[in-house]
Parts: sequence; C-alpha cells; structure tokens
Amino acid sequence: MKNLLVFIFLMGIVIANAQKEVETVEKLKTEAAAEVDKYAVLGQQINDVLFSYAELGFQEYETFNYLTGLLEKHGFKVQKGVAGVPTAWIATWSYGSGKPVIALGSDVDCIPKASQKPGVAYADPIVVGAPGHGEGHNSGQALNIISALALKKIMEREKINGTLMLWPGVAEELVGTKAYYVRAGYFKDVDACIFTHVANNLGVGYGDSGGNGLVSVRFSFEGAAAHAAGAPWRGRSALDAVELMNIGWNYRREHLELTQRSHYVISDGGDQPNVVPSKASVWYYFRERTYPNIRKLFDIGIKVAEGAALMTDTKFTYEVLGSAWPGHFNKPIAEAMYQNMKVVGLPKWSDEDQLLAKATQLELKAPNTNGLAVKLDTISLPSPTGPVNMMGRQLMAMGGGSDDIADISWTVPTVVLRYPSNIPGLPGHHWSNAISMATPIAHKGIVYGAKAEIMTVLDMLLKPELLTNAWAYYKNDQTKDLQYTPLVGEKDNPAITLNKKIMEEFAPKLKPFYYNPAKYKTYLDQLGIVYPTVKPEQREELKKLEEKKSK
Repeated sequence: MKNLLVFIFLMGIVIANAQKEVETVEKLKTEAAAEVDKYAVLGQQINDVLFSYAELGFQEYETFNYLTGLLEKHGFKVQKGVAGVPTAWIATWSYGSGKPVIALGSDVDCIPKASQKPGVAYADPIVVGAPGHGEGHNSGQALNIISALALKKIMEREKINGTLMLWPGVAEELVGTKAYYVRAGYFKDVDACIFTHVANNLGVGYGDSGGNGLVSVRFSFEGAAAHAAGAPWRGRSALDAVELMNIGWNYRREHLELTQRSHYVISDGGDQPNVVPSKASVWYYFRERTYPNIRKLFDIGIKVAEGAALMTDTKFTYEVLGSAWPGHFNKPIAEAMYQNMKVVGLPKWSDEDQLLAKATQLELKAPNTNGLAVKLDTISLPSPTGPVNMMGRQLMAMGGGSDDIADISWTVPTVVLRYPSNIPGLPGHHWSNAISMATPIAHKGIVYGAKAEIMTVLDMLLKPELLTNAWAYYKNDQTKDLQYTPLVGEKDNPAITLNKKIMEEFAPKLKPFYYNPAKYKTYLDQLGIVYPTVKPEQREELKKLEEKKSK
C-alpha cells in the first residue's frame, strides 16, 4: 500500500511537470505571435520591395542583394551563390548546440508579362510587357524573415537551442534549383523544413499533395543551312525536326495516361525565312503523378525526338533544365501546424480589401464574387496517385501543377504553409494574381502566416517528440517503398542563363519604379494609387449582385 501511494505521488509530480511544460510552450507561442506583430512594418517593406523588383527566375539579382544584406544586418551568416546558382543563398543563425536545424524557405521569382499595378482591379501594367509577381512569390520571404527575427529574439531570451536556416526558391517557375540544393547537400543536416507559399487561405496538408512532378527538357536539333529559295534541297531544316517532334507528340497524347500533362514552346525557330534553319530548339515540360511515370514520359519524348531527327536527317541533343518530384508532405508536422492555424485564425479584412477582391473576381469572371476567405480552410488530406473507384465509377487523380519543394520533401520532413495573401478564383500565373500582392491583403496574410510558422517552429524546438514522430512518418510511411532518385543527372547543371535577355531588356525600365521604403510608407503610396482602384461599372455591378443575394 505504501509503495502504491509513493507511485501515485510520483506520477502526480510527473503529470504536474508535464502540464507545466505544456503551459510554458503555449505561453511562449502566444508571446511569439504577439512578437510577430512588431515586425509587421518590416514584413510590408520586404514584400513591397520584392514586388517592385519583379525578377524572373535565375535573374533575381536585386532580390538577392536586398535579402542577403538584410539578413546579414540582423546577424545571420550568409553563404552566397550556393549550388552553382549565382542568386541562391543560405542564411543561418544558431543558438547553443545549434540543434535542431529548422529550414524556412520560400520562392522569389516572378512571371513573364505579368506586370500590374497593385490595388487596381483591372489590367494596368507598371511597365507594359514586363515581368510581374503574378504568382505572389514576393511575399514568402517577408513572412519567413519576420517570423525568424521574432523567433531569434525569443530563442536568445529563453536560451533555446537550435539553428534557423533561411533559403530562397530561385527559379521555381522553371523548377530550376531545389534538386541541385539537395544534390549539393544543403539539407543533409536539416531536421525539418517549413516552406511557405502564397494562397487565398491559411492552410497545410500532408501525404501526396495531388500535384504532378515533372522534368523540364530542351531538345535542340541541328541540320544544315541553305538558301531557302535558291537551293533548299541542300538544306536540312532543324525547324522541320522541331515541328515534326511536336506533331508526333501531339499524336502520341491519345495513347498516354490520362494523368499526364505536357506542354512545349519553340524557343528557337531559326533566324529568318530565307535561310533554312540549321539550328532549332523546343522546350518541353513532361508532367506525371509518380516518379516512374515521369521517367517513362521523358523516355517517350526522347524516342519521338529520335524519330523527328530521322525523318529530317538532322541530329539532336537534349538538356535537362529543371525537375520536380511529386510532393509528399509530413503528417505530424502538418497536424501540429494546423492546430496553430486554428489558434491564429484568418485576418480581419477591411471593406476596402473585400471590394478589391470582389471587383477583381468580377473583372476576371471568377466562379463567384464572394471576396476574400472568412472561414479557415480544413487540413488537406492525401491525394491518390492512380485511379479510384467510387460508387461504381472509376475516377482519376488528375494532378496539375508542380513545385520543386517536392525534392526537399523527399529529403527531409517538410510541410508547405499556405497563407492568405491572394484573391480566390483567379487564373494563376497571370497579371491579375499580382493585384493584391503589394496591398493590405498581402501584408495581413504575411503576418498571419508568420504567426502560424513561429508557433510551429517553437513546437519543434520545445517538443522533441514532434520531430521524432516526423522522422518516423518519413521513414516508415513516406519512404518505406519509394526512395528519392533525382530527375537531374550528375552532369546536369542549373540553367542559369535562362531569362537573361528578358531581364536585360526590362530591368532598366522597372528600375525607376523600385520601391523606396525610406521615402514612402507603402508601394501604393509611392505609385500614388488610391486603395482600392475600381471601375465605376464594377461598383455598380457588385451593388446589383449584393442586392440580388439579399432578396
């Protein structure tokens, strides 16, 4: 009886201590979220500066200089030009033992021909024809940096061991770098990774993300030049080979899996019509739902290119320009993050925010004009990678877009934190997706995303079981039957010259519009934009729709 009483007493102490630890962690998380608010202005400035730079993949030099300088100023050690990519960097800050290592990443590149004035609910480019942030990649680094700076302050005060590692997704729109980061070993000592990506709600998911992986390949054909009218029989047209490859591929589509997505652009079609093109190139994206099927699709593409070369008596080579595995994300970390998201909730949108969103949805003929999200999204569950039978019918997992964060997700436990800085119902990769990205909508979304991030990182730093469970899921579930094999080969290198000519043309035209936070409170102020700017007819149509809803 005495031993039983002692046991009960000791268990009571253990439970009380455990409860005290939980309360301490939750208190710190609440303080951390409040600390993020203190960095809101800095987040807005980072966001707006990157928006104004509008740099395409591999050419993010202004972004590189600004972010690395800022991080060095705040005490981070920065490695520059990593993995053979001039605009890539790794920034680290450590306290105590330096373990665990938590990586915080986000993309930085923008979209061709997506220049758009923020806060204006119709097409109005800053520079006609120029690139613009029609994907919202100007916002994620702002989120990560203010989260990291707030966390750094708390780690120093509370003497919490760990390392924060910040890094950029360079040339994500070309899926051009993350496989090379992995190959160079930059994630071999990382314990977990949080990747942030703009969205229209606060959300996270686990398991297969439902997207496709891909391999990006440029096929280059070489023939013989000749006078196109005087002696065409002496020529061997590389352009003919490109066109025949495209024709062959389009005929082959009928006999490919329904889950495949493939698209191409002719990147070099010759010089002028009166010269038989001796050189020509076509750039393909081969997308599929699984790694084996991506490889299979790629191999078919090579065979089609061989056939085109045989038909035209030309030669061909191919070069891998980028790649991405299908994403698979960590369940324990995602579940912990979602609990934090429920605490954080969604931003309180102003009437002006909602008006901009609804007018933009109206302008773009979106499925509805409900405006910005006011209800937190549910946690995203795993998607099937093949056919699914439901109620006697076979449904297909059709996949869609790709992101090379997936390569990192197959290397270390990873989740993608989605944050609400964009407007629902827009096309994506489009000028309209830039409308909100230097407005209060983006600024609020960054702050709320940073709160969810900092709370989750504290969970990982202060609850060792979370990382233990994350690695158990990674080893026993995610990689049990399939291990990561890079789609880039040992001899492949980052395609760092892509977009160079475009940025050489547009960077000087964009430079006069670079945001100066020392002079202007926001980029809207600098551009003299009244927030929001909507057409009178948009206001009238929205008024009619609201009246119709109320009846």
